[in-house]
Amino acid sequence: MEIKSTLKVINQKAVKGGEGVIPQQNFKRLVGCPEVPTDRLRVGTASYEPGAIEPLHWHPIEAFYFVLSGHATVRDYEGKEYEVEAGTAIYAPAGIAGAHEWEVKEGLSLLAVRATTESDRKMQFTVDKETKRSFIDLDELVKRGGVNFKSHY
Repeated sequence: MEIKSTLKVINQKAVKGGEGVIPQQNFKRLVGCPEVPTDRLRVGTASYEPGAIEPLHWHPIEAFYFVLSGHATVRDYEGKEYEVEAGTAIYAPAGIAGAHEWEVKEGLSLLAVRATTESDRKMQFTVDKETKRSFIDLDELVKRGGVNFKSHY
């Protein structure tokens, strides 16, 4: 019997990045993308410019972040602040209770892990801090394939 290796080794320096969810963010897809497809996992690196703010938001999937370098303040749904730096892990459960906001003090670099490769589940919903209502721009909804959903029946 012959077995062919399926191991993938990706040098993130060779991966072309693109604008993330805000203009001050650069995101590089490492796995769970067309270039390196996976079954259930999306991993990438995100880097933020100093002073960047990613508003309070939540995802319909779990998210895990590991800070590689830099410094930021992360705020939760209730407004509690956490200072994060290299070596800090952040886990955001799915749903609005796992909402989080980034305020980047120094340039920030992190490893970002999502629990799915399904585009319609990688959506990001912004939360209005005063009313606690959440929303998503129609363009983002279309981009993520969220205009039509598969039936669960």
